[in-house]
Amino acid sequence: MPHYDYVCDACDHKFELYQSITASVKRKCPKCGKTKLRRLIGPGAAIMFKGSGFYKTDYRSESYRKGAEAAKKAKSEVKGKSKDKGKGKSGAKKKKK
Repeated sequence: MPHYDYVCDACDHKFELYQSITASVKRKCPKCGKTKLRRLIGPGAAIMFKGSGFYKTDYRSESYRKGAEAAKKAKSEVKGKSKDKGKGKSGAKKKKK
């Protein structure tokens, strides 16, 4: 949902309001109650990074990543061994008579 910046021309109250695109423009100031509110031209649909969750420290711990990497290597080794077993019989060429 987009956010809009509003300012009141009567009392200079500035605030952000999250509202639907189809919602009508607000006219009444929540601080002074006058109908001098106007919507400002803002950054539009730009990505806004507010809040937590955007830092390196917010992700999984180092020990978890090492364990996941080890499990991934073990899984690939098991797949490699199962492919090698099948090559012994089917990989040999047959002689033509």
